[in-house]
Amino acid sequence: MKQLFFGLITLTVICAACQTKTDDPTPVAPVPTPTPVAISYLKDISPFSIGASIDPNLLKNNPTYRYTLTDEMSSITVENAQKWGWIHPGINTFNFVDADYIVNWAETNKKRVHGHTLLWHAYNPDWLNKFQGDSVAWENLMKTHIQTVVGHYKGKVKSWDVVNEAFTDGGAYRQADPRANEGSIWAQKLGTDYVARAFEYAHQADPDALLFYNDYGQEGYPNKLKACVNLANDLKKRGVPIHGLGLQFHLGVSQSDVAIANAIKQFAATGLLVHISELDILVSDWQKNSALVYTESLQQRQADKYKLIAQNYKQLVPKAQQHGITTWNLGDGDSWIPQQGYTDWPLLFDKSYSRKKAYYSFSEGLKN
Repeated sequence: MKQLFFGLITLTVICAACQTKTDDPTPVAPVPTPTPVAISYLKDISPFSIGASIDPNLLKNNPTYRYTLTDEMSSITVENAQKWGWIHPGINTFNFVDADYIVNWAETNKKRVHGHTLLWHAYNPDWLNKFQGDSVAWENLMKTHIQTVVGHYKGKVKSWDVVNEAFTDGGAYRQADPRANEGSIWAQKLGTDYVARAFEYAHQADPDALLFYNDYGQEGYPNKLKACVNLANDLKKRGVPIHGLGLQFHLGVSQSDVAIANAIKQFAATGLLVHISELDILVSDWQKNSALVYTESLQQRQADKYKLIAQNYKQLVPKAQQHGITTWNLGDGDSWIPQQGYTDWPLLFDKSYSRKKAYYSFSEGLKN
């Protein structure tokens, strides 16, 4: 009984202590809930399509490449897998495997697809350069290729670079020996009006596809710029189904801002869609220098130029004519520029697909 009495007293004391602790008026600071960090991507920021050209092997085998494309881009261009040398390796052979992989991936991930390219003076298979035939045979060869490729992707590829780089830097049609990588076998065999017929054949194969003429150097070669504009206006006047023009914009950081703006303005003045189709900005300024260092100063100059491109495109191209901006591949390690012997870092992402200073400036240009 004595033990029970002392046990009750002990229990009472313990409970009293508990009550005193519970009623303690001292406030306890709540544990803060972390605020989610909103991650914005180029495709979410931009008022028009933002894209990159795609390498099928990287898409298949590099998860970081694939995830970055998925997150950042709303449009893709087939970089090489639809060029003659890849997709039409033999006179009676078409190889759609790699291009199909890209197009199917894009469809699954809700990306617009821009096809590149149906006719070009370069990247042609050896059998094509050696083909023997009269003008009728060459015409049939051109038509068959265009309609087979466009027909294969009908309804999936929304737009095409039908003819690529038909003009020399001086503004004349390429007509020299194509093996010198300067002339066009198409102009040589079929005359310069092959361009108009190529657009007509593509339109017949897919009447809903948007058809583009694509070229480089308009910002640096006034006669080429004039030739491109004249071609567009002539095709429009004749009722040829051309819908847009591509400005490749492989730019050095020292390229004149005025000349860039002029090229954009003149393309927009045609009333056609305008696509900055193959954008990269070289800190090397197209000079081969293996000792070049990617300094803070060069990074800033590149970033400023990327921002300028975004701002000019928004301001100088009417909204209804904005087809979008596409960089030529994704990260510095994927670029064609170092493959040509240039020490450079020309894109928005580094070799590990981390965002560069240029990325953030470009984003600001898209937003403002």
